[in-house]
Amino acid sequence: MFARLDPARRARSLEALGGTEFDVLVVGGGVVGAGAALDAASRGLSVALVEADDWAAGTSSRSSKLVHGGLRYLEQLEFKLVREALKERGLLLRRLAPHLVRPVPFLFPLKKQWERAYVGAGVLLYDSIGGAGAVPMHRHLSRSKMAAVGPSLDASAFAGAIRYYDAQMDDARLVSTLVRTAAQHGATVVSRARVTSLLRTDGRVSGASVRDELSGVTHVVRARRVISATGVWTDSLNSMSPGTAPFHVRMSKGVHVLVDRSRIQLDGGLITQTEKSVLFVIPWGAYWIIGTTDTPYSGSPEDVAATPEDVSYILDHVNAVLRTPLTADDVVGTYAGLRPLLDGASGDTAQLSREHAVAEPEPGFFVIAGGKYTTYRVMAADVVNAAVAGLGSAVAPSLTARLPLCGAVGFHELWADRARVAAESGLPTSTVERLLRRYGSAVSDVLAMIAQDPSLAEPVAGYLAAEIVYAVTHEGALGLEDVLARRTRIAMEHLDFGVSVAGQVAELIAQPLGWSDAERDAAVSAYRAGVSVAAPVRDVAARPGM
Repeated sequence: MFARLDPARRARSLEALGGTEFDVLVVGGGVVGAGAALDAASRGLSVALVEADDWAAGTSSRSSKLVHGGLRYLEQLEFKLVREALKERGLLLRRLAPHLVRPVPFLFPLKKQWERAYVGAGVLLYDSIGGAGAVPMHRHLSRSKMAAVGPSLDASAFAGAIRYYDAQMDDARLVSTLVRTAAQHGATVVSRARVTSLLRTDGRVSGASVRDELSGVTHVVRARRVISATGVWTDSLNSMSPGTAPFHVRMSKGVHVLVDRSRIQLDGGLITQTEKSVLFVIPWGAYWIIGTTDTPYSGSPEDVAATPEDVSYILDHVNAVLRTPLTADDVVGTYAGLRPLLDGASGDTAQLSREHAVAEPEPGFFVIAGGKYTTYRVMAADVVNAAVAGLGSAVAPSLTARLPLCGAVGFHELWADRARVAAESGLPTSTVERLLRRYGSAVSDVLAMIAQDPSLAEPVAGYLAAEIVYAVTHEGALGLEDVLARRTRIAMEHLDFGVSVAGQVAELIAQPLGWSDAERDAAVSAYRAGVSVAAPVRDVAARPGM
């Protein structure tokens, strides 16, 4: 029923790369690239999507896990950006991915009573200019009501708060679901496939050389249009094109820390202003995600990591609103991501716009950069619109505003009937609820695996063994890191980064990946060795090896 991104399909897709002329080749398997592949495929075009690493291995798995309009952008008068993002938030919540995106309440503390009118007007605008009705309206809270909602907050330092709603998702999961949906619509999708050069015919870009990172074999991929959606790697791909780049990307580092949920008593999340941007406290399972920073970064994107200064900055700002301060010992993990901001005159990345841009640096080659996670669908449609302009009038307009992602159709019905699903599967209702929020109606595939092999109902670090296997048989995972860091969040949610279950996980995925015993053991050793290097900085997004 749903696309299976298993190793056998990858082998067929690699063969197709070298034997097909595609209408569109999309380079980059983050949220925008996956969105562009889906946009083009759903229009009836032949599409290939290639990613040098795993789906969402870069920025798209290291965000704040929020689908939001960006409340702070109202103060910067970015009304168009906020309206657009809130519209997209509403689409995701209501139609496109209701199983993956859900509302979360946030407190906005008020330092002075006069701020209530000023901030309240802004939040009222936020509730009404785009996607109105997708989440509950905001409410004003007195100091005492603020204390009741957030017992850990230092309510005496504030005049009360405003409670408003935004939305939350698992960023890596949303990307892998986009990739599966694109494959469902006929796209040829291949991860661990790196573009090494662009091809040209009669003065036009006509494809790319793509190296399979697992075998080392290079495939010549012919395409009528090539789209670069490579985020912070945009300049790297631009360097393969002669002439002056249409724009450059400035990298801004965003760091988050994880703290045990017991350290802060708060119903929902919190947002507070800093001197440069905002600071979020976001519920995430057994933890709080606290962040973020917004600082220029000029190093290699692969090497981005939190520094002690980043952690101190975050702790200092969150402690300004807490009755009992957090210390570095409370931080159980960190992760750092990079925002791909369009280069501008400002030397301060916090002041650069989150707008996106599309350009054609040479005939047949299209580049998109900038933007924000929430508006990925608009960005994807814009770059595909530009790319297909010369392919003929028969190309359909973008359909993705009306196209539910894999697992969305039937989700609400299954959710309403979750007690029956639990009874029939023999799983606790709470487990079925968690599965529905991860897979939506595609949960039927997971439950069918358990029905066929009841041992797959066994727990593995907060997940089911079936979910570990499913990551390989249906979701394109090709190694331990893919499973532990992105298809599940075991590496993020456990103090040992999943080392204690790495052997168990490897045992589960060895057969579908075709690993020998020696290859399985080598994968576990490589993962453990990588974690031992990352452990001193407790970076849950570190790259421990395949």
